[in-house]
Amino acid sequence: MKQPSGNRNLSSFILLLGIAVGLWFLFGDKAWRSPNEPADPRPVTARGDLAEDEKNTIDIFRENAPSVVYITSIALRRSLFSVNAVEIPQGTGSGFVWDKKGRIVTNYHVISDASRIRVTMSDQSTYKAVLVGADPDKDLAVLQVNAPQQVLKPIAVGESENLLVGQKVFAIGNPFGLDHTITSGIISALGREINAITGRTIRGVIQTDAAINPGNSGGPLLDSAGRLIGVNTAIYSPSGAYAGIGFAVPVEAVNQVVPDLITYGRMIRPGIGITLVDERIAARLGVEGVLIRDVERSGPADRAGLQPTRMYRGEIVLGDIITGISGESVRSFDDLRTILDNFKIGDEVELQLLRDGQPATARVRLEPVN
Repeated sequence: MKQPSGNRNLSSFILLLGIAVGLWFLFGDKAWRSPNEPADPRPVTARGDLAEDEKNTIDIFRENAPSVVYITSIALRRSLFSVNAVEIPQGTGSGFVWDKKGRIVTNYHVISDASRIRVTMSDQSTYKAVLVGADPDKDLAVLQVNAPQQVLKPIAVGESENLLVGQKVFAIGNPFGLDHTITSGIISALGREINAITGRTIRGVIQTDAAINPGNSGGPLLDSAGRLIGVNTAIYSPSGAYAGIGFAVPVEAVNQVVPDLITYGRMIRPGIGITLVDERIAARLGVEGVLIRDVERSGPADRAGLQPTRMYRGEIVLGDIITGISGESVRSFDDLRTILDNFKIGDEVELQLLRDGQPATARVRLEPVN
């Protein structure tokens, strides 16, 4: 029997209405929204307070970032298209404010080849810097800027003798020219050795896994109290970028070197008043230690009776060979200088010697050397 058309229409309407209600429950109002109409934002869940570790990192950055500067070294080069000299950027690095007189500490290798140096402070103001003094053997340099007092915030100085492996550290600098970047990590080793630009060994170096990249050089390494414990100076990486190992000159070396650089323009080192035979010649002679060539007249070594190398009846008579200082072995000029750097002018040291093939000792009071 044929169903009346009115009943069919009513059935269809009820079916469509049921489908619409079902879609609404399944998809809400999205089923009816235009594709270009934005969705309602989801409610934001409150995160609660920051963790104490996060708060400490934030405080360290806020407190110390104003002390960190961005250094640009500029070199003079002959133009490719004329005989005129032109200035080109030589490199970039980091540094930090040492005192309210505008002294800035950085790595020597950051500014070693510069004919002009610019320092950008935390407020983005830029100043011409002049070199106050440098110690290439420790890869440290002091610059001077004529900046107003309000932008000069000296960094807090800590200590590095009591550091422990596993201790948390922070590096602030300008990696790849990105100013005021902080990275964190731990001290991954202590007592490392690296070579300075002069080839001299820097000992007692701090190793860290805090990310250090090109541009971080000269920036501060800080402990969890926000104190300076080292100057970031090198990375260990075949590619030249961060590979998990970075090195920092310890703050004890900084405290030893920087005051001399400010006062004298160079490091005043303790010495004993001798010159040495070239290591290659000494090695050919079978010498194990450092062979004295000359003794400075009336100097510490002369007063202690040390013997120079000399000619006697047409033959070379070897002078004293220094094999140790106060119990530490000396096998090279680098060893001699590094050990003496651990003493102060006026200290008395005992030298272990070989004299005419026989062991001997001599006590020498250290004096300043050029």
